Amino acid sequence: MAGLSCIDHGSGTITQAPLPYEPDALEPYISEKTVFVHYNKHHAGYVKKANQMIKGSDLDSLTLDEIIKKTYGNADQIGIFNNAAQVFNHTFYWNSMKPGGGGMPTGAIAEKIIADFGSYAAFKKEFAAAALSQFGSGWAWLVKDGDALKIMKTANADTPIAQGLTPLLTIDVWEHAYYLDYQNRRADYINAYLEKLVNWEFAEANLAG
Repeated sequence: MAGLSCIDHGSGTITQAPLPYEPDALEPYISEKTVFVHYNKHHAGYVKKANQMIKGSDLDSLTLDEIIKKTYGNADQIGIFNNAAQVFNHTFYWNSMKPGGGGMPTGAIAEKIIADFGSYAAFKKEFAAAALSQFGSGWAWLVKDGDALKIMKTANADTPIAQGLTPLLTIDVWEHAYYLDYQNRRADYINAYLEKLVNWEFAEANLAG
């Protein structure tokens, strides 16, 4: 699967960011096969469709964030929003994980979590509950809302940046993110993400802005 992150998926203004690690780097918690299919089929498909939809329009000169915010809530542009937002969400998801990650954070992000949730255990319980209870496809997020951290879940392609919030971490709970490895055991996938994969350095960088 060499070259996975170097494939040209479209000629539009939206590009697919490279994976921040090798496709087998998250094993045994997320398999190379899952990463390959997820990145090379689902994520790449959103990039391709978004570029097709914005080609020749007044959106093709905007940044991805600008496209998401401009099309949010516009029923006539829901297709563009869905695909553009999914490009952002997936890129953010890949960066929310790292090999050897997970467990309790340290530093400023740990202090902020304790201040706003009471303890890491309370944060973990609330985050896991949000990810597990998201009905159907969607995402769970740790976000900064003003000066406070909070956990939210979004359905389908919805994303915090469209709502003026600053995302710090996300987990993808669309079935294609975990079904090959966990089948219907979403709770086990969520626990593996929290215990073994979370990239707290990424969250802390987003917290610092």
